[in-house]
Amino acid sequence: MKNLFLFCRAGYEKDCAAEIQQRAAELNIGGFVKTNTNDAYVIFQSFEEDGGEQLAKRIELNSLVFARQMFAANDLLKDLPESDRVSPIVAALAEVSKAGELRVETPDTNEAKELSGFCRKFTVPLRQGLKKSGSLLAQENDKRPIIHVCFVGPGQAYVGYSLTNNSSPHFMGIPRLKMAADAPSRSSLKLDEAFGHFLTKEEQEQRCRSGLHSVDLGACPGGWTYQLVRRGMFVAAVDNGPMDQKLMDTGQVRHYRADGFRFDPPRKNIYWLVCDMVEKPSRVAELMEAWAINGWFKEAIFNLKLPMKSRYKEVRQILDTMAEILKENEIEDFKIQCKHLYHDRDEVTVHLWVKPNTPWNFN
Repeated sequence: MKNLFLFCRAGYEKDCAAEIQQRAAELNIGGFVKTNTNDAYVIFQSFEEDGGEQLAKRIELNSLVFARQMFAANDLLKDLPESDRVSPIVAALAEVSKAGELRVETPDTNEAKELSGFCRKFTVPLRQGLKKSGSLLAQENDKRPIIHVCFVGPGQAYVGYSLTNNSSPHFMGIPRLKMAADAPSRSSLKLDEAFGHFLTKEEQEQRCRSGLHSVDLGACPGGWTYQLVRRGMFVAAVDNGPMDQKLMDTGQVRHYRADGFRFDPPRKNIYWLVCDMVEKPSRVAELMEAWAINGWFKEAIFNLKLPMKSRYKEVRQILDTMAEILKENEIEDFKIQCKHLYHDRDEVTVHLWVKPNTPWNFN
């Protein structure tokens, strides 16, 4: 399969395209990008017949900022007959053997979502056809490839597969999170998704556990503080604005009415630093770098608000600069991850883990 299909947020196709073009070039896989504004997906078409499969294997999905999900794909299937859409799709997937799961999806747009009802109904006969052909196992198997059939319009679909060890566990790469009734704001979902994306369940149990100390810069009214509190952490909430009273009543939050850029933590055993301030991304990054150099936290999750143009270029420059500054200050052991999460809008979320191989004093 020569194509790589990438899901992204509508309006961010150019950023996703610029990123995959650069990453493919770094692997010496030639090709070009096909996309349209607000389609919510990007196609990288390789000059090599197996280029899409190579990219799906060699590029880690989590290393891509703007792609939610990706799969190696054949060329677009057009004019699928209403009388029998199953047969041409099964034929197009003939080279896929014993896959463990089938996902019939659409891009994340209002127009494409109109096909979601059809996709649910179509999944049953398609699954039967793929099992009969041998492309799909009789029982789901989470260690085998995932077949993707993405309808981009009536009678039009890209088909292919992803690898289970390099694929989002969610349909279309979108986690389904429920807004808690007592959360102070919808921004709470951003940190909830970030914890779930950057850490496994086992890692969350160890590194987001009860009793840890944390700092929330720009906390008002407490959307991110809420996620720390519900995990049992103690929070220094820093903001000149008011905090949600229910959070204050938990006894786990201490409110500091201060500017997040001027705040010095009174205690130095902070494990988590989180920050969702509306500021220039370079200024937020500089603040995170300063805290890391001072050794004031172990892990941080923060948002970078994006400019209207050259968003991928800006993000890449900020992350590269951050890595250089940390190394210049003798912090060689660190891990930086960045993702345009589903609950992000015009921003990306960054996870910085300082000295991941060094034990931390949790007390």
